[in-house]
Amino acid sequence: MTAKTVLIVDDEASIREMIAVALEMADYRVLEADNAQDAHALVVDHQPDLLLLDWMMPGTSGIELARRLKREEATAELPIIMLTAKGEEDNKIQGLESGADDYITKPFSPRELVARLKAVLRRATPRGVEDPIEINGLLLDPVSHRVSAHGKALEMGPTEYRLLQFFMTHQERAYTRSQLLDQVWGGNVYVEERTVDVHIRRLRKALGEVHQNLIQTVRGTGYRFSARV
Repeated sequence: MTAKTVLIVDDEASIREMIAVALEMADYRVLEADNAQDAHALVVDHQPDLLLLDWMMPGTSGIELARRLKREEATAELPIIMLTAKGEEDNKIQGLESGADDYITKPFSPRELVARLKAVLRRATPRGVEDPIEINGLLLDPVSHRVSAHGKALEMGPTEYRLLQFFMTHQERAYTRSQLLDQVWGGNVYVEERTVDVHIRRLRKALGEVHQNLIQTVRGTGYRFSARV
């Protein structure tokens, strides 16, 4: 399975760096923003699994961003942990009422942060994330990491599997090669964009004649997974 992605939003670079090091050592992918506007754009473009959000930031506060994300349908389920120097009870309540899933007060140890983050991610595992996905006889089982077509097992490499899983859980949307690199390979890995084309060809070959057309080339953009002709 692909590593979980965490977006760190804090206007203090030293705090972002400390958190990023701790998360990368725990095998998380890390995205960073120093203000709410950039953070919102990253959430939309990269769909992180969790948001670590500073309460007090210049401009739009963390509380305001949390409320906005919880109002929008596409981001309403995004788990949020608030980071703040405020320890008063009413501030904690305000943070949780804004939609935050947990609250951690600075200063905190990296170990405590990672433990809290893991707990929130466990609780927030999206409904159906471990359920098999079936489209036109093509079946992907996330638990066993097996793919079959009309009951016949298909052989494919780990990258092709991750690519297929991403496509099957994000249907009917065109993705650029750059977006696919971020989502499937991870933002910290240097891979040329044409590598995506190589793995798309391998995936189509593995899917065979019946299902290879599910992965459609979108001219001028990239690729889309669609059962529509």
